Amino acid sequence: MSRIAFSRTAAAHVAIARSLILVAATASLAVSVALWFSGDRDSGIFVGLWVPSILSLGALVVPRRPEQ
Repeated sequence: MSRIAFSRTAAAHVAIARSLILVAATASLAVSVALWFSGDRDSGIFVGLWVPSILSLGALVVPRRPEQ
């Protein structure tokens, strides 16, 4: 019984982690576009480079779902 509860809790934590990674990447993209169109193109490019880095970190840290 406790193993099932632990599995549900772990699954909830993984779902939260995935959501936070996607929110961080989306926010970085939005800030990058805002900087670009406000005239600060160098900063826009710099912040835009964070998006693949954040997504790569998420792929490394958050475990994949086991294939069944």
